[in-house]
Amino acid sequence: MTKEKINLKNIDAVVFDFDGVLTDNRVYLDQHGTESVVCSRGDGLAFDVLRILGKPTYILSTEKNPVVSKRGQKLMVPVLQGIKNKADTLRSLTNKNNYSLERLLYVGNDLNDFQALTMCGYSACPADSHVRIKDKATIVLRTKGGEGVARELIEDVFSIDIVKTLDKKAK
Repeated sequence: MTKEKINLKNIDAVVFDFDGVLTDNRVYLDQHGTESVVCSRGDGLAFDVLRILGKPTYILSTEKNPVVSKRGQKLMVPVLQGIKNKADTLRSLTNKNNYSLERLLYVGNDLNDFQALTMCGYSACPADSHVRIKDKATIVLRTKGGEGVARELIEDVFSIDIVKTLDKKAK
């Protein structure tokens, strides 16, 4: 699964690609042209934990589709979409927020994520990612896209107990 151990304390922010990471990389299209996708509800708690821990989190997508915005709103995560060059956007994000590229965790799955994934200090990808992404990622997850990628990162990679974290927040 991992090529090296990653500590969440060493990460300035986590950036997730949308299609193929938070979705199963399929799109459903109805007769009116309305698109829908499949996401894991289990990821919602992972995003709650990242927020509780004060870890900035973003969704970065080449798609400019309301489904991406709606999922970001539901997760309470800023969405950067319609992005043609993810690497330029990451550089801009780091400059604007005083993050270090070496301290970013990028989660992507396909060739349009390659440059962004390789420029960040840490990277992860779902089990069903393109082989070139798997070869470069710091972590290759056991989970496929859309089946709880963020959840696996929190529970298995960072070894964070979601229940304990949520309980601390409730108190």
